[in-house]
Amino acid sequence: MCGRYAAVASEGTLVDLFGLDAVLDAPPPPNYNIAPTDPVPAVWTRPARDGAGQGRQRQLTALRWGLVPSWATASTGGARLINARLESVADKPSFRRALDVRRCLLPALGYYEWYTVTDRATGRTRKQPVFLRPGSGGLFVMAGLYEFWRDPAAGAGDQWLRTCAIITTRAADSIGHVHDRMPVTVPPDRWGDWLAPDVAGRIAVGMVNAEPGADIVAYEVAPLVNRVGTNGPELVEPLTGRE
Repeated sequence: MCGRYAAVASEGTLVDLFGLDAVLDAPPPPNYNIAPTDPVPAVWTRPARDGAGQGRQRQLTALRWGLVPSWATASTGGARLINARLESVADKPSFRRALDVRRCLLPALGYYEWYTVTDRATGRTRKQPVFLRPGSGGLFVMAGLYEFWRDPAAGAGDQWLRTCAIITTRAADSIGHVHDRMPVTVPPDRWGDWLAPDVAGRIAVGMVNAEPGADIVAYEVAPLVNRVGTNGPELVEPLTGRE
């Protein structure tokens, strides 16, 4: 499960890192507390727009987190489809078409999980947030799916809603004590294949269906992140002596 994450990289950083051909949308402002239905930065491969260049381009865009299938009658269920399990993504009606032709990369600083802590003195329990990020200090590049949706009752001129979901897998042993699931990450040498629509979905899954890497740092953070809408770098600062 990944229900909250942070994405703060600048447009220039993302353009350089992913070797982008175009910026379709500027990335949303830095957000240390991304929640379902928030806009998130994404990298996809799409046909060049307005005759600029030939063939397909690797582009930077913004998507709403929470996938709405193209056949959905309403967009309200998107907040429930924020994650897709790697083990079943190729079989689920909500995800299988997107897996074949609409895969994306979702760059992040890291993500949050919570575990239950019991106060020894009072016996009361509380949820302790934990931030997980790459130990190397680089970006956490998550495997994603995206979809286009438009209200069936709307006029032809209405805008398409562009949404996404994060693919998750079994957690690495090093962080299994925090949560048993984690986002699937895509290494740089697989970015091109993951984004290519001519690579079948089940083949793409096999490319990333490896033992999750152990290069992840997990540390407790202040409960500021528990409240949706709070933002700022202090949310990812480790509690003193806890990293």
